[in-house]
Amino acid sequence: MWQAESVRIQVVCPHFAPDIAATGTMMTGIVTGLAAAGHEVHVVTALPFYRTNAVEPEWRGRWVQHEDVAWGRITRIQPFPARDKRSLVQRALGFGAFTALSSAAAILDRWRPDVVIAMAPPITLGLTGWLAARRHRVPYVFNVQDVFPDVTIELGLLTNRHLIRFFEVLERFTYRRADVVTTLTDDMRTNLLSKLGPDWAERVRVIPNFVDAEAIRPGPKDNDYRRDFGLEGKKVVMYTGNVGFSQPLGLLVGAARALANRSDVAFVISGDGAARPQLEAEAADLPNVQFVDYQPSERMSEVYAAADVHVVPLRSGLSRCSVPSKFYAILAAARPVVVSVDPGSELDRVIRAQRVGLSVDPDDPAGFTDAITTLLDDPAAGQVMGERGRAWIESWSSTTEIGDRYSQLLKEL
Repeated sequence: MWQAESVRIQVVCPHFAPDIAATGTMMTGIVTGLAAAGHEVHVVTALPFYRTNAVEPEWRGRWVQHEDVAWGRITRIQPFPARDKRSLVQRALGFGAFTALSSAAAILDRWRPDVVIAMAPPITLGLTGWLAARRHRVPYVFNVQDVFPDVTIELGLLTNRHLIRFFEVLERFTYRRADVVTTLTDDMRTNLLSKLGPDWAERVRVIPNFVDAEAIRPGPKDNDYRRDFGLEGKKVVMYTGNVGFSQPLGLLVGAARALANRSDVAFVISGDGAARPQLEAEAADLPNVQFVDYQPSERMSEVYAAADVHVVPLRSGLSRCSVPSKFYAILAAARPVVVSVDPGSELDRVIRAQRVGLSVDPDDPAGFTDAITTLLDDPAAGQVMGERGRAWIESWSSTTEIGDRYSQLLKEL
């Protein structure tokens, strides 16, 4: 690993450990890698709230809380979660309030950083990162995990042309305030460059997310998770993560309906989100579909191990805006996966090149069901795919490698 003199880094992000959101896991890993490289970090983030969409009980009582740690400090602030996650208005107001409070915390920080890193979504944290960098007169890196407003436009959630124009202007404004924009895949980089122009080619970098291959490890399928939720003796098809509008989980309900005559198969949707109530209504008459709430982060290795087949669906057109990080955790757990993504996208390319599962078009429900059935009926092939996936993950990226890539970027700045 490249070692440098200690750099003081201010990180602004919406989630951080012990919060279980995927972006929180990612930023926690990045900070861990930066700390391992010898840097000092001050994280400005939200109080943990993702699991229940409300601040966890043990964190309630104060809007701003500080925690000194070995590598620096964590400042946690009130996240203002929307009461109804399906309401774009409530979510926008919550993001706005969180952005304002996090901006105050970052700008008024007496600890002067050498560089600022901000993470989106929400896109408004790009403003926080820029203002903090200007206040401290230091370089600024903007880490884009999802491309907004593209996701909401593709989903049909944002249709007002005036609002679309407003958010497109805000998006470009926040990107152009950064010294460097980092994103996760070549597809997302191409998307960003289409907005910023070719002169930004050197300033938009791809640094992929990672999976902690030590925390997520292969394990037995017959484990406590299965026993806790009555899944013993079943072939389990699982989706785990955010149950939102980006994930067309109607495909999974459709597959469960098509395989309802198979008493040996159970479909599990593990997680929560704005689309879950509608999905539960669609599956109300299906005894082979079970909904399970978010599990603690320390149990995730067991959760992934409990499935025979995992699924990762992503709506058509979203591959250029987003990448489901759960895909890599599934491979780390040595389980085969069925992905429903745009042909030629990042996940589709990995599936086909590494032969770790099956990939189908997001608009092909019959193909999705057939792919699940193929893996259920050939467990030996699924085991080989899982072993290939684990081997690829072990050679792919780690917190150390990702931390090193950010360290190299900081060296350039």
